[in-house]
Amino acid sequence: MVSGAFQMPFEIPMRCQARHRHEEWLKFLRLIDRKTPKHLQLHLIVGNYATHKHPDVQRWLAKHPRFVMHFTPTSASWLNMVERFFRDLSENRLKRDSFTSVADLEQAIAQYIEHHNKDPKPLIWTASAADILAKVTRAKAALARVAR
Repeated sequence: MVSGAFQMPFEIPMRCQARHRHEEWLKFLRLIDRKTPKHLQLHLIVGNYATHKHPDVQRWLAKHPRFVMHFTPTSASWLNMVERFFRDLSENRLKRDSFTSVADLEQAIAQYIEHHNKDPKPLIWTASAADILAKVTRAKAALARVAR
């Protein structure tokens, strides 16, 4: 945990790379490494993509112990809603503003959450079990065709 305010001296790309290859991921990690003060430990929350676990990435991370990787659970589709909330927070409240302190940032986030929770909208699952099983069957058939 870093005490005091820290402002990133560069802008982190807000959209995913066009391709999810380990080369792009390493390029991004190197950018963060170059632009972030060396005394800071960096915690990255990432999906369980093979890109993030590629041997070249693992070798790079072994040489850069200040990078601490946290992997999201496999098949945790509910996390998509969490990601969506953070995307909305970033786009609707944080992106076009600047904050002079951590306290100001925390206050802005708290205000956004308070406003968001005044009119909550529950997630209503619309896919039926039959639809899900049909999709799994189609995916297995496609995989079998590719594996031949």
